Amino acid sequence: MGVAAVLFGAAVLPLSMAFAQSGPAPAGAKPFLTVDGKAPLVLGHRGLPGLVPEETEASYDLAAALGTDALEEDLHLTKDCVLVVRHNPWLSDNTNIAEVAKTNAAVAARKRTVPGVRVKAPSATGVPADYLTDLSDPADPRSVLKSLIVDGEDHTNDWSISDFTMAELKQWIGGTTYDAANERPKVFNGKLPIISFQDVIDIAKVKSKETGRSILVYPETKNPTWNNAQAIANGCGVAGSRPLEDALIKIIGDNGLNTKDAPILVQSFEPGSLKYMRSHGLQTRQVQLVDGNGIDFKTGKVLLNNITNSRPFDWTVAGDARLYDAMLTPEGLAEIKTYAEGIGP
Repeated sequence: MGVAAVLFGAAVLPLSMAFAQSGPAPAGAKPFLTVDGKAPLVLGHRGLPGLVPEETEASYDLAAALGTDALEEDLHLTKDCVLVVRHNPWLSDNTNIAEVAKTNAAVAARKRTVPGVRVKAPSATGVPADYLTDLSDPADPRSVLKSLIVDGEDHTNDWSISDFTMAELKQWIGGTTYDAANERPKVFNGKLPIISFQDVIDIAKVKSKETGRSILVYPETKNPTWNNAQAIANGCGVAGSRPLEDALIKIIGDNGLNTKDAPILVQSFEPGSLKYMRSHGLQTRQVQLVDGNGIDFKTGKVLLNNITNSRPFDWTVAGDARLYDAMLTPEGLAEIKTYAEGIGP
């Protein structure tokens, strides 16, 4: 690569740390091919979060350096309607916001402390019969900015990414290791700023030019039902609109990526999100994500252990009692084919 280390602030990460985990294949090893005989795409899931905080510039830089074919990221909308890259919309588990709040009164004041409320599920056959929501005052759509209930999960006493502008996120808050954090290096915690989706697109373009190979971006519309309610309350759209998807369609078009063969794959767990984008001019390839948290391995049935991981949340809101396994039936796959090119189990 011609470089011995990557410098972040006062800390140096030897690339040997990364290459040691991705050495050459043993002699005689056969390549892993997909069912159509082609080489698989290697996805940099949130970049390379095993070594540096996920979904930061350093994470994507390292992923590209190690040969990944696609930079994967989760998208939310900030308070000022910018697409920001972060896995969870609550911030305490993958940023240093709790530490920042100790000395930054503006950050401390934005912690969401209002309890959510339970609403009855609209489907008579749906289980569970009710679920938590952050619409604490049904008469006031802006009340969703007070509680922090994401797709039925209670994150009261945490901070929401939708309460900060993009500039504030970049200036005040840094990423930390998240998945298996106890096993990850902590030297870069809080040192790498949160970045926007445009930043990731720019990284992919630069790294594609540097490496001579096309590096895709792989954005996910994260928690679309929740994000759109937040965005509308923040003035990013009118009642009934989809600011999250509209912002993604626009930025894809602005970057010349809105074609079927463009270096981008768009993914979501909520079919309504993908269907909306397809019907509103998005030409890129799309991937329907299929969760599998709680499986009867004898039958392949998804178990309803919680509404967040057992069915798309837009199905819950609409009163659709089906679970993710309905997507994997012949009928379900035929429906997906009408708006997406693949599934992501």
